[in-house]
Amino acid sequence: MRQTPPHPWPMEALPMAPARARPVGLCVLCGLPAAGKSSLARALGRGAAWDCARISYDDVIPAEAFLPQLEMSCWKQHRRQLLIYVEHFLLALKNGSSLCAPTQRIPNTWQRFVNTLTEQGLVSSESAGTEPRHRLLNPTARRPLYVVLDDNFYYQSMRYEVYQLARKYSLGFCQLFVDCSLETCLQRNRRRDPPLPDGTILLMAEKIQVPNPEKNPWEKNSIMLRNGEDNPEVEDLLCMALENPVREFQENTAAEKDADRAVCAASLLHQADQALRKIISETMRMAKENVPAKGMKTLAEELGKLKCQSLDDLRHGRFLDPASEHHGSDVQDTVARFLQKTDGLLQEYIGSPQ
Repeated sequence: MRQTPPHPWPMEALPMAPARARPVGLCVLCGLPAAGKSSLARALGRGAAWDCARISYDDVIPAEAFLPQLEMSCWKQHRRQLLIYVEHFLLALKNGSSLCAPTQRIPNTWQRFVNTLTEQGLVSSESAGTEPRHRLLNPTARRPLYVVLDDNFYYQSMRYEVYQLARKYSLGFCQLFVDCSLETCLQRNRRRDPPLPDGTILLMAEKIQVPNPEKNPWEKNSIMLRNGEDNPEVEDLLCMALENPVREFQENTAAEKDADRAVCAASLLHQADQALRKIISETMRMAKENVPAKGMKTLAEELGKLKCQSLDDLRHGRFLDPASEHHGSDVQDTVARFLQKTDGLLQEYIGSPQ
């Protein structure tokens, strides 16, 4: 990004607020690994009319969450937790209060998140009281603050979850898509320590969904930066997003309603997945004393297939009442049906000849 004087807009023209509610914006950086997003994130806070809080997903989510032998749900769980942490930080900024730890948290990712904010001089390093609570530094600042989320965000639904936060708290929202050739990303990645597998980047390149403001009005504040180019429109976009925060109670467009439903469906699947895993764990524990090792392996495989089928049924609405608006009951029905099947399966194995 250019090293320029502050935006020609005078600071008085930016949306100022009482001391306990400095203007805040959410900026999503998206693109392939090694496209240049982190360099852009660091540049955003230099010589601009705002401060930046850079949240790098690579710094907060531990490397072991990406190990190929772990299920994708582990990585998704860390992403979901990180958004919760970001929301707690936004609440602290809005209320001028301390940053409080969520009741449900992954301890190592929470500490990594706090460390990121501490290193940037945004919160204190010490924790007050028995519950983790970190004091905001310079809470009366009137300079706007951009929370910059640095990740691939290759699915539209991932970015929409951030937009929902902006809408919930009436914050500025914008997206910067760093477009870099696949070959360049692969070459840069190979020089990293450690590099990602080429296959991961190739797969991501096939799936990545470029912001589409024509189809998704909520993506209107988006700019595509090709090969890390210096685009003077970036500063204009960020200032404009601060001046026009997303309104919490604005009427959702059809596209936003569709996106809301998609996020809700993903949440229901996550809830069901966690519940079914607990049932499988309990079933295997009960079977351990009565089923031989060879049978245990087969039982585990059958339970895994049954879980996948149950989640697929939930995903496609099979066996559910299409007129029902109580989505929580969909999960309960899925869990109850799964529990009934696992009980029957367990009885078959216990009752079979040893």
